[in-house]
Amino acid sequence: MKHSACFTAWLLLPLLLSSAACAQALQPLQPQQQADAPSVAAVTVSGTRNPVDKSYRKMLKGMDLFERLHGMAPAASLRYKFLPRQPGTDMEGILLNIAGDTASIPVPVAADHTFTLPRNEKAWKEDAAVMPNRKANSMTWRTEIRTPGLPAHTRRLGDLRLECRVGMEAGLVSDDSPFIGKLIKLVVGSDAYCDAPDQQYLFFSDHPLFSVSLRAGERREILSLDQLYAGISRHPMPPSELAYCDCQVLLDRTYFLPLGDKSWPDDTLVELEYMEDGVPPSAGAKAESGTDAARETER
Repeated sequence: MKHSACFTAWLLLPLLLSSAACAQALQPLQPQQQADAPSVAAVTVSGTRNPVDKSYRKMLKGMDLFERLHGMAPAASLRYKFLPRQPGTDMEGILLNIAGDTASIPVPVAADHTFTLPRNEKAWKEDAAVMPNRKANSMTWRTEIRTPGLPAHTRRLGDLRLECRVGMEAGLVSDDSPFIGKLIKLVVGSDAYCDAPDQQYLFFSDHPLFSVSLRAGERREILSLDQLYAGISRHPMPPSELAYCDCQVLLDRTYFLPLGDKSWPDDTLVELEYMEDGVPPSAGAKAESGTDAARETER
């Protein structure tokens, strides 16, 4: 039995988000830079204008933070990841390049749209940009930190806590919305933001969600509806704000987590139930039992 498609459609209402991904504009080239520019442009994005890009220095700082806090996810590795932000975004064949004044370094992108960054002194000195051949606002950026060997449909809370901190440190969350910009600037540092009770760092699942629960030993808690679907039930927003949302095409895959609640240890399992999974056997049995009881009452 599948979950109602109507429920999924209801999720596509306007919402308020804090984790918008927005491109940083490239600085104008100086005369000397213009002399070096052709070789860089030829390798980077094949003439893409207004590309979606991030700071190489900031993303390396995110990598440094991951190394310092690796104990939160000791068995995991760090990768960066692209996700579609607008309908129709072509996620296949993405070409990625680290582009500075003279530095031009191609970066392989895996089939799952993840990648790692090499460390390059010249690119660091030139304050290079990490630039895919896609336009601004067409994609969003996230960290991918996964402990291997977990059960299917399961994430680890420590991994996700570290994803938030590295993502904030790496500058993956942009503040293109005036309201969101002010909100983020109220706190200093990735740990302060990610541990805040009202933080709104958005996570994405692999498939449309039906529910998310936390499990630590015998303790289990199902997240409330307002923690799913980008908080639509508690943060309605006008259509004009939708432009600042970095999950326009992935709304039914989004969820928030109580990252700062230390009563949940890092080894807590985050269990994801997908729409495509259908009703769990226990729920189906209860529903069937209720139907039988109703029939007996009618008799």
